[in-house]
Amino acid sequence: MTTGVTIRTVDDVASLAAVADYFSDVWQTPRTAPPYPAEVLHSLVHAGGAVHAAYDGQGLRGASVAVLGADRGTYSLVAAADRGLGHAVKQAQRDWALGLGARTMRWTFDPLVGRNARFNLVKLGAVGTEYLVDFYGPMTDGVNDGDESDRLTVTWELDAPTASYDAEPRGPVTATAPDGGPLTRRDERHIWCRVPEDVVKLRAADPAQALRWRYAVREVLLAAFVDGFRATGMTRDGWYTLTRSEEAA
Repeated sequence: MTTGVTIRTVDDVASLAAVADYFSDVWQTPRTAPPYPAEVLHSLVHAGGAVHAAYDGQGLRGASVAVLGADRGTYSLVAAADRGLGHAVKQAQRDWALGLGARTMRWTFDPLVGRNARFNLVKLGAVGTEYLVDFYGPMTDGVNDGDESDRLTVTWELDAPTASYDAEPRGPVTATAPDGGPLTRRDERHIWCRVPEDVVKLRAADPAQALRWRYAVREVLLAAFVDGFRATGMTRDGWYTLTRSEEAA
């Protein structure tokens, strides 16, 4: 646990309203139109889900929402935290899920956001298992507006040791990115695919260029997943590692 931070489940109206406001601030929406309204959070908790909230001396610093899924699994609907607290919030979700007998957790994220990919694939050791094209349709929050809402599903084995493949890209360049640099490299067992340095800033400054990145990365990842690859790592400089499963080799 991070020093000075407490993480607990919340179910009262005031705490859930504060979580809804926090999510509004993260996704840059008016607090009158949060991505997860307090009444929705309350309903999810009442149905057996959990809202975790992280607090320090200054107040709310992170939150997450999870629900029970099928086949002894859970689904993390949303998680966000101030820098440095994301891992603690996800571990709290993990402990809650394991306590209910779950063995896996799934969630989605924007595959162009490299820092989130690195957190999910490297720090947590989850695996990208499914590519979803324009999953939510048009989004109008301050983070995703103007783009298509492709998402990568990751699966986290909750009782397995953290493991990821995080090698630097090698092999010949096989495609060019929208910025003129390399987009993909490949060897016998792996594909590496690069994403923009900061797609959120790029989307605000040049939405057309951000959309070109969306289509370029989509084409690579969709084809790779069809061929039996899974997303298993992300380098610090923005290269996905895609590893071919033994079954597909």
